[in-house]
Amino acid sequence: MANEKFLTVPPETDKMPPGIPYIVGNEAAERFSFYGMKTILALFMTKFLLDANGQPDYMSDEQASEVIHLFVASVYFVPIIVAILADWLFGKYKAILGLSIVYCLGHGVLALMDLELGIHQKYLMFMGLALIAIGSGGIKPCVSAHVGDQFGSKNQHLLARVFGWFYFSINFGAMASTLLTPWLRDTYGPSVAFAVPGILMGLATWVFWLGRNKFVHVPPSRGTFFKKTFSSEGVRAVLNLSPLFLFVAMFWCLFDQTASRWVLQAEHMDRQLLDLSFMGFSKAATTVSSDQILATNPFMVMLLIPLFSFYIYPTLGKFFKLTPLRKIGIGMFLTIPSFMIPAMIENWIADGTSPSIWWQVLAYGFLTAAEVMVSITCLEFSYTQSPKAMKSIIMSIYLLSVSLGNIFASAVNGYIAREAEAGREVLQGASYYWFFVACMGVTSVIYVVWSQFYNGKSYLADEGEDDDATAVE
Repeated sequence: MANEKFLTVPPETDKMPPGIPYIVGNEAAERFSFYGMKTILALFMTKFLLDANGQPDYMSDEQASEVIHLFVASVYFVPIIVAILADWLFGKYKAILGLSIVYCLGHGVLALMDLELGIHQKYLMFMGLALIAIGSGGIKPCVSAHVGDQFGSKNQHLLARVFGWFYFSINFGAMASTLLTPWLRDTYGPSVAFAVPGILMGLATWVFWLGRNKFVHVPPSRGTFFKKTFSSEGVRAVLNLSPLFLFVAMFWCLFDQTASRWVLQAEHMDRQLLDLSFMGFSKAATTVSSDQILATNPFMVMLLIPLFSFYIYPTLGKFFKLTPLRKIGIGMFLTIPSFMIPAMIENWIADGTSPSIWWQVLAYGFLTAAEVMVSITCLEFSYTQSPKAMKSIIMSIYLLSVSLGNIFASAVNGYIAREAEAGREVLQGASYYWFFVACMGVTSVIYVVWSQFYNGKSYLADEGEDDDATAVE
């Protein structure tokens, strides 16, 4: 054993691992932190950003979208570096704990935003986002793999349920912060709105530390890392999964635009949820901000996870075998109508009308159903398809798909912004959304063809390196 104080292999039990509540609690607080900060970025850059003299220096919609997607791309690029260091030298637990501190520092920098420091807020923002990208991105593959490390062969049947609840905790934290941080910004200013997520990140770090004696700590491979990583099994796993991750990148390209383009679109919509004037409520009391509507996604995820697990999946299973790859394929096709609806909204806005925000809620319904089928399934599938020594590496390669999707979205918005500066209009209005509808449609069709030829194996944390792995049909 690398450390006699900690378990290094899962105990032989058919019960839920004792460390799971600490991981789920940590994830809820950490996601509150991340999504609270991310939620208010678009409007901060386009409506609140000040220069060193305290004068407005707002970004255009395209510039803000470009920055947001570059930030998200960075968050999901860092994992590949940290995963190598974690599996090779430090182990997942130490990597998560150390980078959580960096994460907290990033929030601390953003919390300085309202102070008169004689610094352009843009530079503070970039510095804070860089630290958050390193902290948040670094812990991502380790946390996901750390969940799977807690399970052995006797309780592996609980793995899918835990990944579902793990995802549920992510969205509970995201929904709470998405509703709260815009209100904090409008009531107390950007600094307080950025500071509160930082406090929650500190809480997340503390909760994770409390579970240190409950976790299974799979030791790093150290001297054998590169041999195991570049073994025939490791190379085969990467080659098998890489095409899947490339296809899923397009899903993330569309999904993550909810925090940029969808927020900015909502600024031109009627955001009154209900007309309760007959009960004495004013219109303002029943109207949400354009970034609070982001809470629709995590709220729907929490509703749809049990609905899919206990009803939709079993029902579909009566008609055909519902494999992980088929779940992902269905989810990709569901993403297409989620962007057709904003395209129609843009046409209505161009005609001078102010469409109801409920049209965006409908789009969120399609997108969230797609997320449940694509994202949760990919998390579990990526873990089970990677050899023991490569759990964090494979999870980080999966996260690169999110990075790649956001790089594409950032590049498109950057191109539009540069063309606009040159006096040329490209992909304006509804054509912007129809462009991504076409991209998603082509990707989904090619995915269906590829998925027919996938041939991989499943591995568990307590299997020896030479054990026979389970073939995937």
